[in-house]
Amino acid sequence: MAIRTLRYRTASLSATFLALFLGTVIVMTCGGLLETGVRNNAPAQRLAGADLVVAADRELPRGDETVVLDERPPLDGSLTAAVRNVPGVERAVPERVFDAAVLGDGDAPEVQGHGWSSAAVTPYELTAGRAPRGPRDVVLDEATAGAYGVRPGDEVRIAARGGAAAYRLTGVVRTGHAVGRGAVFFTDERARALSPAVADIAVTAAPGTDRGALKDRLGDAVAAHTAAGRIPAKVVSGDDRGAVEYPDVLTRREDLIAVAGAFGGMATAVAVFVVSGTVGLSVERRRREFALLRTAGATPRQLRRLLLAETLLVALPAAAAGWFAGPPAGERLFEEFTGSGMVSGAVAYEQGWLPAVAAGGALLLTALFGGYVGGRRGVKIKPVEAMAEAALGTRWAHPLRIVLALLFLGGAAALAILTWVLFDGPIAASTAGPTVLCTAVGLALLAPGLTKLCTVLISGPVRLVTGASGELAVATARARAVRMAGVVTPVMLAVAMATGNLYLQTTQTDAAREAYAETLRADAVVDSPAGTVDPALAADVRAADGVAAAGAYVTGTGWIDGIGDEDGVPLQGVDARGAARTTALEPVAGDVADLTGRTVALPAGAAGGRGVGDTVQVRFGDGAEVPLRVAVLFAGRDGYDTVFLPADLLAGHTDGGLPQQILVTAEDGVGAAELTASLEKTLADHPGTRVTDRDELIEANVEDTETQAWANYLILGMIVAYTALSVVNNLVLSVTGRRREFGLQRLAGATRRQVLRMLTIEALIVAGIGVGLGTAAAATALVPFSHAAADSLLPSGPLSIYGVTVAGAVALALTATLVPGWAALRRRPAEAALAEE
Repeated sequence: MAIRTLRYRTASLSATFLALFLGTVIVMTCGGLLETGVRNNAPAQRLAGADLVVAADRELPRGDETVVLDERPPLDGSLTAAVRNVPGVERAVPERVFDAAVLGDGDAPEVQGHGWSSAAVTPYELTAGRAPRGPRDVVLDEATAGAYGVRPGDEVRIAARGGAAAYRLTGVVRTGHAVGRGAVFFTDERARALSPAVADIAVTAAPGTDRGALKDRLGDAVAAHTAAGRIPAKVVSGDDRGAVEYPDVLTRREDLIAVAGAFGGMATAVAVFVVSGTVGLSVERRRREFALLRTAGATPRQLRRLLLAETLLVALPAAAAGWFAGPPAGERLFEEFTGSGMVSGAVAYEQGWLPAVAAGGALLLTALFGGYVGGRRGVKIKPVEAMAEAALGTRWAHPLRIVLALLFLGGAAALAILTWVLFDGPIAASTAGPTVLCTAVGLALLAPGLTKLCTVLISGPVRLVTGASGELAVATARARAVRMAGVVTPVMLAVAMATGNLYLQTTQTDAAREAYAETLRADAVVDSPAGTVDPALAADVRAADGVAAAGAYVTGTGWIDGIGDEDGVPLQGVDARGAARTTALEPVAGDVADLTGRTVALPAGAAGGRGVGDTVQVRFGDGAEVPLRVAVLFAGRDGYDTVFLPADLLAGHTDGGLPQQILVTAEDGVGAAELTASLEKTLADHPGTRVTDRDELIEANVEDTETQAWANYLILGMIVAYTALSVVNNLVLSVTGRRREFGLQRLAGATRRQVLRMLTIEALIVAGIGVGLGTAAAATALVPFSHAAADSLLPSGPLSIYGVTVAGAVALALTATLVPGWAALRRRPAEAALAEE
């Protein structure tokens, strides 16, 4: 019977198939991203020719957590000799990795510098010229050499380690991999001068050596060598070499897991509501049919089996199609993530069978549950009662449904209170995001009752404005309020998620930008495309015309007990001679001029009882732990803790080893253009340096926040689009099921125009109720979050976000109502009046 009726239910079954298919794809996509983040496999590229690699361990236990160091901890210089002495080692090459830039017209491409000996253990092939032999010889990769149109024998200018010099290009190499930046090779002696620290040791095993046994022997030798207070080192092989080659593989891993996990949960919850709502509405349309079957003698068990068979006939092909479409969709989304910089391009996308089974199983169970719930009363009640209820369809409240709704709304209220009372700054987003979802779920469970209440409340104004058509629309809406809730729910979900999550991101980004800008008074910034500047350059900048103050500047991340979170606290290295004018350090205790040597400035509100003269242990981004004396306590912004240190101290614990920028403040009355011209004149004698304004520095500081926001927008857009599709599905199902009603109205004297006007008003009522409930759900998170993050009751961000969201909801509702309504009205009234719902 189920098979024979399939061809008569094309519209409802197509809607169910589409909801299940896309739901499976979206959940599989988020599952694939989550699995990729958990596995975090990064095949070796530059180090592919090394059998084993010795590197510092960047995963450092800290209490109950394991933190990932942002910088590359240097290896002890004598470790290379210890590795070479291990039996079975044929070659051990100390790798030096540092940032550089090729100078020329246009933007300077960033490249990585290396010593030439490291090319022997990497897939680099010399295709033209020869190896570097002198201190002014270099070899470039093909892509970089081609970008500048240089060939062996030409002169190139390269900036590295705070300076720039002219070199002779002696050769060109083919890299053998497409991931990562270009490469420039110096002689080993020159590379040692530019980068004293050893980043890793590439090991090649002697022929016939068992690599597993060699790895164990190397591990013992490395552990013994690093036991005496040095940064722990480890021996890696296989894909773990990629994490050594690309440091951001580890630092970006948590971002991908957090985003995929959060949106995966949201996508699953939304898919459950969308699928169950679509299936339930499809079943709801057949209440009259079920009533007739019950009157004809069908038992509840037979009807349940019929529903189960029909649902399986649709769900299984939908899940199978989603199974094949999910991995390509996930891989395409992952490419967008890597392109934006949120995830390292070296990480390989991984999607095994587990996300597919979880997605397919969850959506299949959801479909069966939706069918069960939608037809529960239709298959259980007595035949006579079934005929009456098929015409009304007003019962919706179930004790379990009410209890679940109250639980979700209570949880949302608790989360909102926690956000308002306990949290400050960006950490408030951890509770604000779930608040939107909990409120939306609670309102969705109560949607039939809320829709009926809202319809009653707006009935008077609608009648007053729209006349007879509006009165008919309101009467129809009140009579069909329970069924209308199936359309209101996805509208509410789409508006709540779009408004809530988009404004959460814009508010968080704007608050981070404002908090950083408050600590910065510089009018211009001097930096280099190679990432570091010469500390001595600050004196020349200070002497330039129109400069009131200038000082070295460097940023990093560190860990201090009681300050920041598990991800650490931002560190800013400044020059005490210019810090009072270039930064907004407002001392509560101590003097900024004392911020020299091994000292630190702490925010007074997060100092935890520490005072000037006390000692605090600071764990730097390279893993070194150093005791520092508190020289200054300053007024900081709650939730946006920042710690200041001397620039030379912090620079020594970064990969570059030198200041990254020089902050410059102009004298009173000196404009931005005048200051820039004066600085460019001074920097003419320092090739490889440039002048930028403070806005670029501020934007660079919030780059990570904006990158993650972009990724959130991408996934959110996918989920909202899916929810919007559900709006269309449900509206089309609802309208096409009313052909009989439209026919009777036409026979009673109504014109097509009058019926379409009634449908337009109904669509506006649906959109209005959905937008109102969605806005209320979003507000439960946005108001407390804005208070915690930005000391405001209103979120920041363009009003156009909300305008576009509302306009989109109204446009969807009108289109999905009027198009099938117009199609239904094309039938002759008498024929339509005899049609089944």
